[in-house]
Amino acid sequence: MTNKNRLHVVALAGGVGGAKLAHGLSQVLKPGKLTVIVNSGDDFEHLGLKICPDLDTVSYTLAGIANPTTGWGRLDESWNAMASLEGLGGPSWFRLGDRDLATHLERTRLLKMGYTLSQITEEFSHAWEIEQSIIPVTDDVVPTMVDTDIGILPFQEYFVKQHCRPVVRGFKFINVEDAKPAPGVLDALQKAELIVICPSNPWVSIDPILAIPGVRNALLSNAIPIIAVSPIIGGKTVRGPAAKMYSELGFNPSALTVAEHYGSCIYDGVLSGFVFDNMDIMMSDEILKLGMQIFVTNTLMKTIPDRQRLAQEVLEFGEDLVK
Repeated sequence: MTNKNRLHVVALAGGVGGAKLAHGLSQVLKPGKLTVIVNSGDDFEHLGLKICPDLDTVSYTLAGIANPTTGWGRLDESWNAMASLEGLGGPSWFRLGDRDLATHLERTRLLKMGYTLSQITEEFSHAWEIEQSIIPVTDDVVPTMVDTDIGILPFQEYFVKQHCRPVVRGFKFINVEDAKPAPGVLDALQKAELIVICPSNPWVSIDPILAIPGVRNALLSNAIPIIAVSPIIGGKTVRGPAAKMYSELGFNPSALTVAEHYGSCIYDGVLSGFVFDNMDIMMSDEILKLGMQIFVTNTLMKTIPDRQRLAQEVLEFGEDLVK
């Protein structure tokens, strides 16, 4: 049994890439040694239901019930309810499978009964036999809005309804100044021995987590290694619009740019380690100049063994930084 199995790890995650690495970490760490703090900025209400895309993607993935083809949604899904909705002329731009729909129905029912989002997430984790802890970063409603060339759009309208076509000008997190971290978030950060920022979109998955008052301070107050994994490989993202967003905001989409983002004053230079792909090894010297240690490897996660391998490498890298 190596030291990495005894580390208490907190992962910050959102999206498919973040969920994949979180799943890898859950596989190589002992049960109870991982807490995944998940972005809630892309949560929204649709068809009268509370939809939590990042939270569900992470939960389904750790439970082993995610759609392996898309990375989101449920395994062995059917679409009868959506087909019937379309037949009635209802809004079908956000696709909800029958199994997935049950999650949103029960979540909405429990919210109306007075349960918090974090309490419901814990109950769902038990039902799905997830052995690690998953916590939404806040129980408050803090939607991410995307400032675009056609106006300010809720994130899911930009991402799904508009297929990321509008040009991005910036982001806003509504009511963030009044939000509080969900119970367990600050405690997990204070007890952590290693923090991993998963290969999620920095703008709309990780920034909304650290924008919640108290979260960034908790990171800064715990003198432990913080490692980020780049979601950009060879100037492109495996999934999602992160590279497009970087370009439209005037940045060259690259592993170096991601490292600069996490090493900037926004993050108070808090990053101690950065993991990026072999394809971008030529950027090593520039990233080292930012004052962080680096680890270069194959970061593409096509299979579950890929997730486990990368997770183990990240933990061993973090273990070296702990020493």
